[in-house]
Amino acid sequence: MGTVLPDAVASVVSAVRDTAPLVHCVTNVVVTNFTANMLLAAGAAPAMVTDPEEAPVMAGAAGSLLVNLGTVDADQAAGMRAAVDGATAAGVPWVLDPVAIGVLPLRTRIATELLARGPAVVRGNASEIQALAGGTGGRGVDSLDTPDDVRGTALDLARSSGAVIAVSGASDLITDGTRVVRVDAGTPLLTRVTGVGCSLGALVAACAAVTPDRLLAATAATAWLCAAADRTTSPAPGSFAVELVDRIFDIDPEAVGYGADLVDQSPAEGGPEPTRAGS
Repeated sequence: MGTVLPDAVASVVSAVRDTAPLVHCVTNVVVTNFTANMLLAAGAAPAMVTDPEEAPVMAGAAGSLLVNLGTVDADQAAGMRAAVDGATAAGVPWVLDPVAIGVLPLRTRIATELLARGPAVVRGNASEIQALAGGTGGRGVDSLDTPDDVRGTALDLARSSGAVIAVSGASDLITDGTRVVRVDAGTPLLTRVTGVGCSLGALVAACAAVTPDRLLAATAATAWLCAAADRTTSPAPGSFAVELVDRIFDIDPEAVGYGADLVDQSPAEGGPEPTRAGS
């Protein structure tokens, strides 16, 4: 599939804004409003349908689907399964965000079940990715691992599942099992606002709606969020959250591609030293 270059990332951002894909989110109650606003700022159209009767209809009509396990219960899980059924039947790409799996039994079982159903992308922090591969997970939503700690796990999980694995952290790692891209931009304030990681999952889904290259979609979404965060000026979480939405809205697509400090680490095993993408 080639190297993920800044110009390709910029083209995905432009495509989301130009086509306004409908992104169906079966997500957690803590982040619904923030996620919808982030999608609207990006130029996408959010839908938040969870009822098992309606969820497959909406998922089948959408450009992409996000399934986020942040506040999952048995009723919402039924809506998730139905939404995945609808997306799969319609050939709609979907993103799995396995929030806080590992220690908590219900969501861990559901995440394992959904992974086997063929998500296009799995987006999570390092401990969540470790747990999805059979590890213990982190401390609730907080990761006890780094993307570098789970690099091998992410590569193996991508190869075994067929999904792109996007591992969030201080330096994000994204792989399809062969290609590996790092995004080194961002600010520590991203960890001080509820819903940023969950909104990233929605941005990944928006990008997956406009390109068949799932690694490019996950890279573009991560770069978009991180480059936008780097352009904020607020020193505190509350105003930062508002400004982040604004920067998602007004950042230039080329500033995403060239400002996110992309590092191409392909090939995944061996090969030459990593190079800056586009260099």
